[in-house]
Amino acid sequence: MANSAGRQELRVAFKRLERSLPPRVATKLRWLRHPASRWVRVPSGVALVVGGVFSFLPVLGVWMLPLGLMLVASDVPVLRRPMARFTMWAIDRVDAFGKRSS
Repeated sequence: MANSAGRQELRVAFKRLERSLPPRVATKLRWLRHPASRWVRVPSGVALVVGGVFSFLPVLGVWMLPLGLMLVASDVPVLRRPMARFTMWAIDRVDAFGKRSS
């Protein structure tokens, strides 16, 4: 039961993230979330996590770490709920910052 709740929370977080991304990026993220894309999702998630760890390098960025963890969380039940909650929190913070700036 908790597994399906975590899966649902992560799906809601992904949907909310997709709404805030440019359409081309959101489409690619939606494709990665599809169950048949697991063979691409897992290596992509791991690569993004590794890239996020090395974010001090010029080409890589910190944004890679949470996105990679979200992709990995799709296949690792223990990570689903924490990553969903972190994503919702981060989107709320970005939205609040955007409202203050404008």
